[in-house]
Amino acid sequence: MFPSFRLSMSWLHTWFGLVIGFVLIVVFFFGSLSVFDREIDRWAIPQTRFDPQPMPSFDHVLLPALKKIMPDEADYAANMPLLHDSARGAMTPRLELAADEYWAYTTHRDPVLRTGIGFRVPMAKDPEGDNHIHGEATIDPRNGAFVNGDQLKIGSEWFYPMHYSLQWQWKNLGIFMVGLAAMVMLAGLVSGVVIHRKIFREFFTFRPQKHSQRSALDLHNMSGVVALPFHFFFAFTGLVIFGATYFMPVSQFQLKGLHDRHEVMESAQTGLPHGAAGVPASLASVDAMVREAKRRWAARDMAGEVGFLMVHHVGDANSYVSLYRAGSDRVALVGEGIHFKGSTGELLFEDPPRSAVANINEFLTGLHLQHFEHWLLRWLYVLGGLLGCVCIATGFIFFVEKRKHQHAKAGSQGSRVVDALAVTTVTGMVIAAIGMLVANRLLPVGLAGKGDWEKWAFWGCWVLALLHAMWRSAPVGQARLNPAWREQCWGIAGLAIVAVLLNAMTTGDHLIRTVFIETYWAVAGVDLSLLASAGIAVWASRKLPQLARGAVNATAVRQSATPTEVEHV
Repeated sequence: MFPSFRLSMSWLHTWFGLVIGFVLIVVFFFGSLSVFDREIDRWAIPQTRFDPQPMPSFDHVLLPALKKIMPDEADYAANMPLLHDSARGAMTPRLELAADEYWAYTTHRDPVLRTGIGFRVPMAKDPEGDNHIHGEATIDPRNGAFVNGDQLKIGSEWFYPMHYSLQWQWKNLGIFMVGLAAMVMLAGLVSGVVIHRKIFREFFTFRPQKHSQRSALDLHNMSGVVALPFHFFFAFTGLVIFGATYFMPVSQFQLKGLHDRHEVMESAQTGLPHGAAGVPASLASVDAMVREAKRRWAARDMAGEVGFLMVHHVGDANSYVSLYRAGSDRVALVGEGIHFKGSTGELLFEDPPRSAVANINEFLTGLHLQHFEHWLLRWLYVLGGLLGCVCIATGFIFFVEKRKHQHAKAGSQGSRVVDALAVTTVTGMVIAAIGMLVANRLLPVGLAGKGDWEKWAFWGCWVLALLHAMWRSAPVGQARLNPAWREQCWGIAGLAIVAVLLNAMTTGDHLIRTVFIETYWAVAGVDLSLLASAGIAVWASRKLPQLARGAVNATAVRQSATPTEVEHV
């Protein structure tokens, strides 16, 4: 089909990159934001603007708070009919479900604590399966008070899931789409290396004074080469992390019997009860178990705090407590779990040393999810993700610039459609993210369903950006620049400045206070990032007309030049 392997790779790189690039740029951008998801949470929920806290006392703070958590109404309505065996009797009312498991989770960047309860379904179709209706709450670890559950954690509950699932939860289609994009990206990286044989030269080549097609290609090549190891590694490790999800149909159905048998065998080996005994028993002091776990970690030269705590089979003789260390001082995502008998507090089991394969998997997972404490490396992650956005965005621009003159002569609308989608995906995506922050500050704190309103604001801003990009795309059909690029850059700048001003007006946490008076970098960092985004957007909006004029001049030169002269334009 192609006269050479390099040309076939060029075709693959161009068309696979174009089709899947619209997904990848979303993954890169929201992955970059997810590096500081907890900080964005604090900006969005002013009540959580205090210093990160360690795991509080379970006996005096967590347990009283956990007992106030009720089963989630939506979870009960959706899953109770599926889990309950109607042949054995009527469904247990939501508020009569008994707690079967408690859990609490925090990190070195979390001021608040995430907690939850699994409520056991009494008459379940599969007694040995996962038969829980869940209830969750966010708690102030200083006093056990609940943080308003209607407030959306924009960073960790919206931007972060957007990174790996596109917020398309039905049948996990979003996760599968991102996985497909990651595989195509690996092919695109390899084909890109094959196409650009002089890769070292392109590392240093950028000609911003050239016409837009040439400068876009230079920036595409340079950003792709600079962050090539980063992009390859994160595409690969993302596939590793979600490997089990991609094979879910096999593991859930064809291998379910084997999985259930493995759980029973593992329970026998570890001494951790697989099921409840059906005999009531009280819970011993979990605080004493925490002290013993911390003593054992310190004895193994890994002193640390508890990051995740779970109580299994609550109120039963087979109850046991699992404590996992907060591993923020290492790359590998490990917990060094220690497990105690719930009714007595005696040690049941310590997680053994991991195999070489498990160590590699946990190291790769930890490097991708970056739960460790290393602020410089976090910013390098952001830089790598944004370079991915630049690489894809300039690829879109180069695709349109290379073809729009030909399409204009032929009366084709192909370049116009691609350009409108590119504007929507590049600048429209940023408008949606910042617009959500603006909505967060405008909406009253006590508004019922405030988080849902913020989500609608996000999608509404993105749809408006799409409509605007399509409406203003007519000049592309005449081989000119779409003015929507410049106009949406101004929109980004305006929204970013408004978000910073609204934060100062509604909370009093202006930059002078968060930087100089009561230094609080979590909030100051978001404000400064918004102002930096505004500055870049203003610069881009002023630069774009110059590029448009340069493109017109270059076209005029081509039309009047001899074939030999064209080679040097």
